[in-house]
Amino acid sequence: MKQVFINLAVKDVERSMHFYTQLGFTVNPQFSDDQAKCMVWSEAIFLMILSHEKLSSFATKPIADTKSTIAGLFALSVESVNQVNDTVEKGLNAGGTEPMPMMDYGFMQMRKIEDFDGHTWEIFFMDMTKIPNQECP
Repeated sequence: MKQVFINLAVKDVERSMHFYTQLGFTVNPQFSDDQAKCMVWSEAIFLMILSHEKLSSFATKPIADTKSTIAGLFALSVESVNQVNDTVEKGLNAGGTEPMPMMDYGFMQMRKIEDFDGHTWEIFFMDMTKIPNQECP
């Protein structure tokens, strides 16, 4: 099975772990310690939240200031619009911020949430039956 591991530098590993558990991630203690937590979204998607020191020990470039710049946008699909709203509301209650209102494309509804370090997540629901039949040019 192919898997995706996203590695993010955070200033406070414990606080970030609480935020991500509120979004719906679970902790895999097998790959966690005081400087890193392995957060599980699904059987194939994992998030490693790492202290700046830990990430710097194997990164080849300086760590971006994601409070003022975008280093990437990460999108997570959920099973309904209600789950989009529930997930983002739980993240907001855990201290996250929502940089813009929900976007509704008809076939897809999406909300963005940022963690304490400014990492931006798009939580979305896509109804494949509502995608317009258009061929790409």
